[in-house]
Amino acid sequence: MTEHIAIVGGGTGGTVLANDLADRLRAELDAGDVRVTLVNDGPDHVYKPVWLYVPFGQREPADGRRPLAALVDDAIDLRIDRVTDIDTDAQALQFREGDSEIYDHLVLATGSTLAPDEIPGLNDAGHDYYSESGATALREELLSFTEGRIVLSVIGTPHMCPAAPLEFVFMLDGWFRERGCREDVEITYTYPIQRVHGNPHIAEWARPLLDERDIEVETFFNANAVDPDAQALSSMEGTELDYDLLVSIPPHRGVELIAEAGLGDDGWVDVDRHTLEATGTQNVYALGDTADTGVPNAGSVAHYQAGIVGRRLASEVHDRPATATYDGKTLCFIETGMDSASFVEFDYENPPSPAPPSQKLHWSKLGYNEAYWLTARGLL
Repeated sequence: MTEHIAIVGGGTGGTVLANDLADRLRAELDAGDVRVTLVNDGPDHVYKPVWLYVPFGQREPADGRRPLAALVDDAIDLRIDRVTDIDTDAQALQFREGDSEIYDHLVLATGSTLAPDEIPGLNDAGHDYYSESGATALREELLSFTEGRIVLSVIGTPHMCPAAPLEFVFMLDGWFRERGCREDVEITYTYPIQRVHGNPHIAEWARPLLDERDIEVETFFNANAVDPDAQALSSMEGTELDYDLLVSIPPHRGVELIAEAGLGDDGWVDVDRHTLEATGTQNVYALGDTADTGVPNAGSVAHYQAGIVGRRLASEVHDRPATATYDGKTLCFIETGMDSASFVEFDYENPPSPAPPSQKLHWSKLGYNEAYWLTARGLL
């Protein structure tokens, strides 16, 4: 009887895992003893970090999109469909077209979704670069912006790419300096706790840079409403900020499918943070943004976790104890302007220590973005 591994979600984690399993289980796949299905609700794989560069005219959304069929090994069954229900007792997936399929092992890599509707007025007034449409609309706004106040408000945590809000204001500062109008533009950065980033070590590193660049900071600012007519952003603490251009990191949620299946609140799967196995059920893993491990919702996390899950699943297929564990490894380049960047690497035991910003690290980040497609294919 063929053993079936189903992966739901064709982002970084799901795609890297599918290709990892194609390598680890090549003989079993060729013999028909194992089948791996990757399910995604659209035909494209999207590399979301590209969106940070779109508002500054440095990338096009199409630069971050490739057909999944071109990235996934031919040994993998690629199904473009939506999973509408997960029955963990019967180990069955229900699909949009009405059919269902049994799995022996399930991996959830369904990622994050934006929920701007949770903040009154945000949909009407706020811009973002966490979506393709948001990034392109913001580009049009920035091209005509020469004076006034821009507010970047981190509203939702956790959110994808935790460094991206800092990157955006650092790049914004550099971009307006290059255009010769920085003195006419105020930049304000808000964060919901009493520091400028969730990780205290990154916050300690970033705060002096923000001050040096004359970027105003409002911490302990939990935005709860936007008045589009008055162009004002208010917080539950009673603070109000006027803006001429509002850019937000909207609230994030996981997909409803996760909560409906009883696997975790707000669409994040409760997992053992070392094994990535879902708690309270059998034969289910989660990785990337979907897994509630406490580590950043970053692409590098999904990449490293995919390797761990791949090793564990291969052990299970071979009837051996699964011993591979995830140590919390995360790495991230952080843009600190238009031509400089920093770099951090950390795990559960070792805190981040950001490298001094340099042009070399900036070019390293751009190089990684170009090489990402090799990572998705499992070649890096």
